[in-house]
Parts: sequence; structure tokens; C-alpha cells
Amino acid sequence: MVVHSLKQFPLNPSVSIVILNFNGVKYLQEFLPSVIATQYDHLEIVVADNGSTDASLSVLEAQFPTVKVITHKKNEGFAGGYNWALKQVLSDYYVLLNSDVQVHPNWIQPMVDLLQKDASIGACQPKILSQKQPTTFEYAGAAGGWIDLLGYPFSRGRVFDVCETDHQQYDRAEAIFWASGACMMIRSSLFHELNGFDAHFFAHQEEIDLCWRMQLKGHQLYACPNAVVYHVGAGTLPRGGRKVFLNFRNNLVMLVKNLPLTELVWKLPCRVALDAISAYKGLLSGDPSFFMAIMKAHFSFMAFILSGKLKRTKNTKPMKSLQGVYGSSLVWQYFIKNKQHFDKIVTKPVHN
Repeated sequence: MVVHSLKQFPLNPSVSIVILNFNGVKYLQEFLPSVIATQYDHLEIVVADNGSTDASLSVLEAQFPTVKVITHKKNEGFAGGYNWALKQVLSDYYVLLNSDVQVHPNWIQPMVDLLQKDASIGACQPKILSQKQPTTFEYAGAAGGWIDLLGYPFSRGRVFDVCETDHQQYDRAEAIFWASGACMMIRSSLFHELNGFDAHFFAHQEEIDLCWRMQLKGHQLYACPNAVVYHVGAGTLPRGGRKVFLNFRNNLVMLVKNLPLTELVWKLPCRVALDAISAYKGLLSGDPSFFMAIMKAHFSFMAFILSGKLKRTKNTKPMKSLQGVYGSSLVWQYFIKNKQHFDKIVTKPVHN
């Protein structure tokens, strides 16, 4: 890591914790008190309401008067919602935080320290553990996100649906490919320079797309395990057909946006074929909704490509030149070789 002088940064940078809320009143009541107890001098807490129809706004007004509330008339999803909200927030650093996350009072400072020490780090994430099983990594990010050569995302501590027990095996701060949208600290200037999230994604994998674009701009992403949070998971969008649809569609869109054409021409057909295998496996195992979600995702992806609305990222680079990329097939390691833990798959030391 290249350490830069702290004189390049404000000595006490301002931080805004921004929670995007959509009909999440029960999570606000349960977890917002822990966020309010955060210990950091130059801090504001913002709840950006994304068109909720439940009692969220009245509860915020009555029970959390110190929290800044901004409101939107419609639900534009995670991506569009944050794009709208962060245009109204002025701080050196943003913390994007899901409403179903519990935090410790001192969770902000380690991430601020990390970004203050190295100007090349654009964003970072804490260690994310399960709120229901605190010794287990949580699905959405775990100890920092990686990606394989075909674009399958996984994490230090989570491979596909297998979440490891935390034995402090990933307690080193190191470069990753993507930081979790469940809890991410990002330089505000960089977020706006990159025009934020791709609103077409609506929800799921928009943070991976943003982090990929950060790397293509020359910035690093880092895991910051000295900061720890606890995530319920699937709190704002239940698992099911809609989630499967968004994950499969958005992953293909992300590949077309960010891969060099020399890689895209063979990786995209491979991914479509593997997706089809997953779909038919689901159908044969008695899950027709899974099959239909993937088929709908493919049709939606093709329609989006044919619409001409997709904009490819400029200055794409080979995946192997980026950090946090596993240079082989995750599917092969997991399903064929039965390797289900990150440190059994990524065995070579990570150089930062």
C-alpha cells in the first residue's frame, strides 16, 4: 500500500451515513438506535425514504428527531434511490448502509483511517457478519468481494450460498474487487465523478458494477476488517423470483459494460450457457419459478442490449490486471472440486 501524507485530506473529514429506506419501519425501529450511537465527531445520519407506504416517516419523526430525513415520491430501487439521495448530501465520505444492519459505536473510525492513509483507495467495506448468527459471515459481502474470470461474484467468507464461520481468517485489510452495498464507505467526490450507480440495475450487483468502474479509473477497493457490522440480509428485497431475475440480468449487463471486447466475445456465451444449465437444473429439481426468473432475465438482458441504451465503460482493461479477480472458474472449483471456502479456492497470497 502506498501511504500518502494526511495533509492531503481534511484532518476531521465529514461523514454521512445514508440509509435508503423502503417500507422498512421495523428495521428502522430495531437498528437505527445503534447507528445513532455511533461515535464520530463530524457525522450526520440521513434516512432517504424511497417512496415508502408504511409508517416509516411518522416513526422517524416521532422516535428519531435527530435523524435527517429526505423523501422521494417513488421507489427507484437501490441504484436510482441512492443516486437521487446522494445528490442532496454534502460530506467528504458517504457510508451507504442498509436499514437492516446493526453497528458498534466505533465502527466508522477504522474505515475513515484507511481512506485517509491512501488516496488511491476509493471505497472500503467492514467485516459483515450475520445479525442472526454473529459468528458467521453474512452473504452480502462477508469480508470483501471478489469475482471470477466469468463474472461470478463471491466473497472472502462466502462462496455461492455457503457462509463460513468467522475465525478471524480474513482479518487482514487488503485489496478486493468490490465492496458490499449493504455497508460501504466511499469518497463522495468519486461517487459523483463516476455518475453513481447504474440506475438500470434497480437493485443487486449495482455496487459491483460501480466498483469495477472505480478500478478501471485507477482506484482500489479495500476490506477493512477492523470495522464490524451485523446484517440481517435480504431485508429489503426477499429471496425469490424477483431477486433471481435481477441478479442474473444485472450480472450479464455488467459484463457487457465492463469487459474488453476480446474477453466479452467468449465469456458472454459461456455465462449464458451456464445460466441455462442452472435454470434447467432448477426446473428438474421442482423449482419452476427459478427457471422462469432466469429465462425472463435473459430476455430482459437481450431487450436492453437491442434498445441501444447500454453504455460501455471507457478504457476497459483485462480482468487479470484488476485486483480481487480469481483467474479461473468458481463454478468448477465449487461444484466439481467441492471447494466451498474462499481460502480453499484462492490459495495464493494477495499482493497489495
